[in-house]
Amino acid sequence: MADAKKITMDELLASASDSIKKVVAGDTVSGVVLSVKKHEILIDLGAQGVGLVPRREASFARNLEVGQEVSASVIDPEMEDGTVLLSLRKAVKDKGWDEIQAKMDAAEIVEVTPFDANRGGLLVEYEGIRGFLPVSQLSAEHYPRVGSADKDEILQRLNSLVGKGIKVRILDANKKDNKLIFSEKEAVKDGLAARFAELHVGDTVEGVVTGVVDFGVFVNVEGIEGLVHISEISWERVNNPSDYVKVGDTIKAKIIAIDKERLSLSIKQLVADPWLSEVENLKKGSKVEGTVTRITPFGAFVQISPAVEALVHVSELGEGNDVDPEKIFTLNERKNFKVLDIDREGRKISLSVAK
Repeated sequence: MADAKKITMDELLASASDSIKKVVAGDTVSGVVLSVKKHEILIDLGAQGVGLVPRREASFARNLEVGQEVSASVIDPEMEDGTVLLSLRKAVKDKGWDEIQAKMDAAEIVEVTPFDANRGGLLVEYEGIRGFLPVSQLSAEHYPRVGSADKDEILQRLNSLVGKGIKVRILDANKKDNKLIFSEKEAVKDGLAARFAELHVGDTVEGVVTGVVDFGVFVNVEGIEGLVHISEISWERVNNPSDYVKVGDTIKAKIIAIDKERLSLSIKQLVADPWLSEVENLKKGSKVEGTVTRITPFGAFVQISPAVEALVHVSELGEGNDVDPEKIFTLNERKNFKVLDIDREGRKISLSVAK
């Protein structure tokens, strides 16, 4: 009988050691919590030894219990005391980045809840990763349209969104640069395309005022942004749009133009043009009373009825190049005038000072 080859204890231990996969920095390992102490958490990694989560992550792991299974990321595979230095936080982030990349690749719509705001946008956290929702990527419903780009008012409007769930798509995710950007506009664009297809010039729509600025009024029409230009608010002269509407008002308007991202709206075109009826009784040569509303180098504008403004041209004030309307008229004064011409198609009336 042939002698069996004898295996020494050292060879047996070496063989066993070779069969155990050695962990390296960056690996994700699983184990069972052995103990949870104030300054450290110990985790049984089985054949790979004992892992240690350091004091700096104690607060992150305060809800762990003995016997609980956890995943952690390897920071140092073999410290001086033989334990494996682990990070629970990094493991969560690594898993979070994987989830984020998958959802971005699938163009999936997700929900985030802002926890803070600055003038540039909203700070959010998703899958354990902090990200940013820029103000430029907010939908018409949430975009802070404010007069004169008032930064304090913009921040106030953004702060009102903190704590509220917002549907978004992931616009950019870069684990290496720790960059995570979201877009609400991208999340709503598919639905907006369908709504745009249902709208036509001439339709009457209802919406909520989202911003009042010097040049007009922004309106949210079922997620689509609309603009009522100052010239389309009323048939009468409008100096300040805020005299007519305020943020939060529900209004009706007529669609007068449609482009790829915005509706052009008119409030005044929902009612008959009072100019036409108010000039009905005017005739050339008739005398009218009016209030001087503006004085310019080329003449003075005169309000002769709520919807009708006429012009006294400088040529009607005297001969020569040295005629100065500001020396002849006073702002807001009332005077008698004579109607020289009525251009109904061009909506223009010419006056002279009555003698």
